[in-house]
Amino acid sequence: MPVDGSSPVLLDGDEWQAHFRDFKRSAFRLEVHQTYTMPAEADTVRDFLAGAPMPEGFNGPWHRMIRDHAAAGRTMTRAKIVHRPLTPYSRYLFEWCVPGNVAAGEDYQIVDVTDRPNPGLPEQDFWIFDETTVVHLNYRPDGTQISRKLIHDPDIGKYLAWRDLALESAVPFSAYRT
Repeated sequence: MPVDGSSPVLLDGDEWQAHFRDFKRSAFRLEVHQTYTMPAEADTVRDFLAGAPMPEGFNGPWHRMIRDHAAAGRTMTRAKIVHRPLTPYSRYLFEWCVPGNVAAGEDYQIVDVTDRPNPGLPEQDFWIFDETTVVHLNYRPDGTQISRKLIHDPDIGKYLAWRDLALESAVPFSAYRT
């Protein structure tokens, strides 16, 4: 059941992709899990862990979308909660995924809670689009995605406060990486 108690709408396919294609001002994601087990990434995670070089044009369509949004003045921001030592998936993310996203124009922030308590952020992954639309991303403990749920009439103030708290508690990826 969603945090706000309303009935969720499950999102998939074009209905899900439309949120990324059609937002007008901003998209923010809070990432709380240390491992995501996404079928579309299985081969590249395996290759990364085996020491293979990053494929040419890796994540090209995602990077084009980020660049297009940035060129139009729309922002894409993420805050990822991490615990050290980094999981193999987080190492993959930080080596192969995030640098290209940042280079394309995404603002990627790290909230490292290794040596401090969680600052009060939820244990729920979510996207906020245009500061009005909330989508929960639900995962099993192993990181396999269960569902994406559009939350009707969310308590948007709560989600914006979590976004602001995450960003206040974070450091930019480039600073974290060094």
